[in-house]
Amino acid sequence: MNLSDQEALLFVNEAFYRAFADRDIEAMNNLWSNKVPVSCIHPGWQPLFDRREILKTWKKILTSPGAPVIKFRNENVNIFGDTASVICIEELAEGVLVATNIFYREGSLWKIIHHQAGPTSAKARKDDGVKHIGPLH
Repeated sequence: MNLSDQEALLFVNEAFYRAFADRDIEAMNNLWSNKVPVSCIHPGWQPLFDRREILKTWKKILTSPGAPVIKFRNENVNIFGDTASVICIEELAEGVLVATNIFYREGSLWKIIHHQAGPTSAKARKDDGVKHIGPLH
C-alpha cells in the first residue's frame, strides 16, 4: 500500500509526537534529517541550527522528570515538492502552543528539518480532533 504524501506527512508528524510522549530519544533522532541543514526553536529558547545541539536539547527535554504531556490537533499539511510543512496546535497543561514542523523528502521518507513551537491565542478544546499521545509504558 502506498501512502499519499499527505498521509505520510501526517504519519511522520504523529511519530514525532509519539517519540516525545514515549520519551524515545532514538526515535526522535531517527526522525530528523542527516542530509540537509536543520533548525529548532523550542518555546522561549534561542534558535538552534546544529543537529547535535538540537538532539542534545531533545534528550534534555525527554529525560526530564517534568517533561510535558502533549495533545495535538488541527494538523494542516502543505506540500511544496520535496519540502512540506505541518502546522498544528499543541495542548500542554501549561498552555496552548502553535507548532510548525517542516519536513524534507529523503528518498521515500519524510524527515524533520525544522520544529518550532510558541504561544498562540488558540484555546484548549475538549475532544475536538485532539490526539492525546501518552506514553506507551
